[in-house]
Amino acid sequence: MTLEYRYAEGKREALPGLAADLVRSRVDVIVALGPAAARAAKSATTTIPVVFVGSGDPIAEGLVSSLARPGGNVTGLAIIAGVDIVGKRLELLKEIVPGVTLVAMLWNPTNPSHVAALKEVAGFARSLRVEIKPMAARGPEDFEGAFARDAEESRRWAPRSGRRTLRSSCGAAHEPLAGGTSADRLRQREPGEGGRPHGLSGRLRPLFRRSATLVDKILKGAKPADIPVEQLTKVELTINLKTAKALGLTIPPSLLLRADEIIQ
Repeated sequence: MTLEYRYAEGKREALPGLAADLVRSRVDVIVALGPAAARAAKSATTTIPVVFVGSGDPIAEGLVSSLARPGGNVTGLAIIAGVDIVGKRLELLKEIVPGVTLVAMLWNPTNPSHVAALKEVAGFARSLRVEIKPMAARGPEDFEGAFARDAEESRRWAPRSGRRTLRSSCGAAHEPLAGGTSADRLRQREPGEGGRPHGLSGRLRPLFRRSATLVDKILKGAKPADIPVEQLTKVELTINLKTAKALGLTIPPSLLLRADEIIQ
């Protein structure tokens, strides 16, 4: 077996060209990590099977027509925790910072999963007596400007997604960051290691292993259209005490008892 790797180095605009290159190489299966890579692969070919890993909502993202019978040449493994996990992150933040009243939700308007979450999260926020401040950002290049524009408000925020640039922006603003970023999961980092006091997310390592099973089925003759999309069911809570201390936050003992992992 020969493995052909293509890496966009964080530049999403490069994904379509990389996918087209794989198609020209006449590979037997394309494994796409993340929804952007999966969409690029699906656009590049209607015949080569595509196995995606880590989609938030493959139906909303246009990857499959249904979870049970995907149709077409695409199937894979999804993390469909949906809006519930966003609401749970707000609850956790409220436990850590009881006085929080304004929460910035950093979202990508080009990500269908984020669009759906933004519509539904208002209900969770009202029940917690928290105001949501949407901050749109299409990529890491937008993070610094977004935080600079709103730093004067001096409220505590919990942005929902991003990468190292986002963590740097939060650190500069001395704001707690709550979430479980897709970039961290895809890089197999621990959800709480990146500088936020807590992270609630699913780990992708089991999905990576499981994706090999789907590839094996396809190489043995199964059609992606007939292979149901599988969903991650285990969600873990990681708490970073070092970051909490740096932000002057005290993690309630009851929350520490519920944590799957505590980073000292």
